[in-house]
Amino acid sequence: MAITLTEAHRTAIRRHGERTYPGECCGFLLGRQDNGTKLVAVLSAADNARENSAQHNRFLITSEMYLAADREARTRGLDILGFYHSHPNAPARPSEYDREHAWAWYSYVIVSVREGTAHDITSWTLRDDRTLFDEEEIAIV
Repeated sequence: MAITLTEAHRTAIRRHGERTYPGECCGFLLGRQDNGTKLVAVLSAADNARENSAQHNRFLITSEMYLAADREARTRGLDILGFYHSHPNAPARPSEYDREHAWAWYSYVIVSVREGTAHDITSWTLRDDRTLFDEEEIAIV
């Protein structure tokens, strides 16, 4: 499976990560699935609800934020395809904490932000048995 982002989406995720550094940024990927490809149409930024002292390596999206993003998606005729977040001073790879809190099928786009500058962006999906993430191709359209 692959996920598509526009160059503007990729830039917005990078900038969001840089703005929130040294904390983690987070947000939603809204769009549609078509023939096994997730087509992102809209990014919906979220505030990291984790306490300030933990934002350097954790993010929290509350159930209220999720419901608001779901309403936004449905209003636009879209679905929540996944989430994005940053890893300050860490690789753009899911952590064990990410795996423990992820849901299968959804895409998890991660941007590495080192010393305030965004670098690699990757995407991952959790296996149905929740044991591992598999890297997902990002197509820029």
